Amino acid sequence: MFRISLLVIYILISAGFAGAQNDSTTFEASPDTNLIKSDSLISSLKNKIADTTLGISPNALESTVAYKAEDSIKIDMRTKKVFMYKKNEIKYQDITLTGGFVEIELTTNEIYATGIPDSIGDLTELPVFTLADDSFESESMRYNYKSKKGLVEKVMTEDAEGFLHGELVKKMPNDVTNVFEGSYTTCELDHPHFAFEFKKAKVIPENKIVTGPAYMVIEDVPTPLVIPFGLFPNKKGQRSGIVIPTWGESTNRGFYFENGGYYFGISDYLDFKIVGDIYTLGSWAVKPSVNYRKRYKYNGYFNLIYADNKLGEEGTESFSRTKTYGITWRHNQDPKARPRSKFSSNVNIKSSEQSKFNPVSSNEYLSNTFQSSISYSTNFADKYFLNLSLNHSQNTITHEVSLSLPTVSFNVNRFYPLRAKKVVGKLSWYENISVNYSMAADNRIDTYDSLLFDSDITKKMRNGMKHNISISSGSIKLLKYLVWSNSVNYTERWYSQQHVKNWLNDTIYEDDVPVFGYEGTDTIYGFNAVRDFNFSSSLSTTMYGMYTYTKGPVKAIRHVIKPSVGFSMRPDFGAPGWGYYRYYINEQGDRIKYSPYDDMIYGSAPDGRSGALTFRLSNNLEMKVKSRKDTITGMKKVVLIEDLSIGTGYDFARDSLNMNNLTISGRTTLFKQLRINYASSFNPYALDSNGRKINKFEWDVNKKLFRPENHSWRMGISWKISSETLGKNKNKDKNKKSLAEQPRESSAGTAQELADVNENIEGFVDWNVPWSLNLSYDFNYTLTYKYANGYWNYDITKDKKLIQTLSFSGDVNITSKWKFGFRSGYNFESKELTYTSIDVYRDLHCWEMRFNWIPYGFRQSWNFSINIKSSLLQDLKLDKKKDFRDY
Repeated sequence: MFRISLLVIYILISAGFAGAQNDSTTFEASPDTNLIKSDSLISSLKNKIADTTLGISPNALESTVAYKAEDSIKIDMRTKKVFMYKKNEIKYQDITLTGGFVEIELTTNEIYATGIPDSIGDLTELPVFTLADDSFESESMRYNYKSKKGLVEKVMTEDAEGFLHGELVKKMPNDVTNVFEGSYTTCELDHPHFAFEFKKAKVIPENKIVTGPAYMVIEDVPTPLVIPFGLFPNKKGQRSGIVIPTWGESTNRGFYFENGGYYFGISDYLDFKIVGDIYTLGSWAVKPSVNYRKRYKYNGYFNLIYADNKLGEEGTESFSRTKTYGITWRHNQDPKARPRSKFSSNVNIKSSEQSKFNPVSSNEYLSNTFQSSISYSTNFADKYFLNLSLNHSQNTITHEVSLSLPTVSFNVNRFYPLRAKKVVGKLSWYENISVNYSMAADNRIDTYDSLLFDSDITKKMRNGMKHNISISSGSIKLLKYLVWSNSVNYTERWYSQQHVKNWLNDTIYEDDVPVFGYEGTDTIYGFNAVRDFNFSSSLSTTMYGMYTYTKGPVKAIRHVIKPSVGFSMRPDFGAPGWGYYRYYINEQGDRIKYSPYDDMIYGSAPDGRSGALTFRLSNNLEMKVKSRKDTITGMKKVVLIEDLSIGTGYDFARDSLNMNNLTISGRTTLFKQLRINYASSFNPYALDSNGRKINKFEWDVNKKLFRPENHSWRMGISWKISSETLGKNKNKDKNKKSLAEQPRESSAGTAQELADVNENIEGFVDWNVPWSLNLSYDFNYTLTYKYANGYWNYDITKDKKLIQTLSFSGDVNITSKWKFGFRSGYNFESKELTYTSIDVYRDLHCWEMRFNWIPYGFRQSWNFSINIKSSLLQDLKLDKKKDFRDY
């Protein structure tokens, strides 16, 4: 390899060395010595240069040309040509040329390149011409590096997302390329599976490709798809254009165009798309969307849909009309943009029928609850934390809607008022006394979606503010093994109104039935403060028990016991002196106690005094077994019981029924998959003949310690297996990421990239996992005891409730190009399969085929599509379907 300046040789030839001894002399360069072989000739050339008084030729090159050849380089001074053989590379300014054979004509400033034949006559090392970011390969080419014109035969070049083939290509000085007898495709093969063939075309860099009449060829078979001219965009990045709709026929809605509209590529960081649907029987929908992204700052998207759904012909009995809407907004802030504050949104608002008529995914169709949140959080000096949020939740089955406009919280980090700024030595007990403050405010509306925009909706708002101050002693060690902690809590609620109740002896109508006498409520506006406070103390310890084994796989069993005793007390805030509770007399003369703040957002102060002593015993059981995987200790820990707790209590402040229920709860996870939860409640008191508790222990009446009230068991297992988890696919490409992962890779992408991910996230096909299976099973069993005929020999009715759910999904690569997927479940109550979906995918290299079938249920439908993979020609597809609204 060597580098030499063509400028030197060009000056020598231009000066006209007539005194050369042999004007047909050939220079041969040695790749080993990086020198021209004839030393005497080199010396002669140097003398010629020194003696020449001529200036540089006006045809001289503007910069140095660097070149190399693996075999040899020959320079013919008589014909003023340079010949290069085998694996040649020439670089001049932003031009690079490689090829098997290169001929340079110095007088005309032209380069000719072609491949070299192999042993069977096929051309190898075909020339590749690169200009800046554009390159193409051909059988032969001729290029003038002064005029920047070129002529290329049988070329293939990549332009943006497509590939341009041409029998003869002429490159112009303004970088425009003229193509004769060519084709355009998005298939990268030398012999593509499909292409648009044409006679003439013009390529305008970073703009478009314009052709004359063109027709589509698939597998070398011409098709009747002919266009009078072709216009293919080849601009990288954002570009605006028409979104081609899909079309077809729906039984209940008529002929249609779906998802047609226009895309506006506003910038690399912002775009806007508006598409819609229209049907001949009157249905229509409009779907605008915005995507945005600013590098290292934020990203997000906003989608809106409004649809008028008309099924059947108007005027017939089968006709129905439903208007639906949906709003989605996602906003994510880069954590590095503003470390002390964060703004985010996750808005998902839909009409009750939106998921039924216009769902965007299967998960949306199967969901009946939706939540939204827009929040802003910040902190001051990492001590004071403020959070503002707007929240929404809705149930599309019950039509209930709840809005919080807004929710405010303010928290102060725990601080130690008695602790010195610089701690020296061991802390005293009083230096661990800490204070914590928090504030919450809310303005909430609970209504139905049909009443959400009523004019008097503001009257249904419930609002208030709550302050909480907590003073804690921290953990104090007693007798080395006991931990003692104490706390005082103060709560204050602020309201702008109160509800005063009274009995009205008037007649009202309920369902057209007259009712005499009812409870009336008057709203009195003004500032109201409701306060309460309490004191609590607890004493706890931890005990460990260990049993070791010398034989067998089990090496040790450890039992951890955590007993605790707690005491809490508070005064009676229902006493008249506090003013938080009142009375009214009903029609029967009964004195009814209530609080004007019962239905306020934070409620009222608790009624009745309390002085409760509580007991709790928690257990944890683990064992250590031999493990070959652990090369350090040779053992692993296995949890047998995560927690098994028993608790009860005694309230000294009550005048009767002082003892609390005995509760037992436990949880564990077996084999890392099976989750088990248990809970039960036992009452120590007997019942009277009306089924009410009396102040007599069950032991005194029926010689039983406790009376069971309820038991509940809950078990669940989620089992995810695949060829990857079983180690069958160790050669998996670990660097490949799914579309769902791509937007989290970096914040440097464009808005269009984010939009493509949002639209294609569900359609991603992962070929790296040959098969996968997901199973989920939940078992819920509740047993409630109902007692009758009190005292002795209860008539016991056991109310049993069993709920089981099973769902499963998975996929399998039938071949390297075929994938089969499924999703379903089983309803044990109705004894039938739940929502079921079957998917088939076929990879056709530059094309793809999809088939989706939902065999039964409200979403019963099928959909078949075959399309080009490239987003550049994504509208070139064939869709056939039967919509679920057609059944």
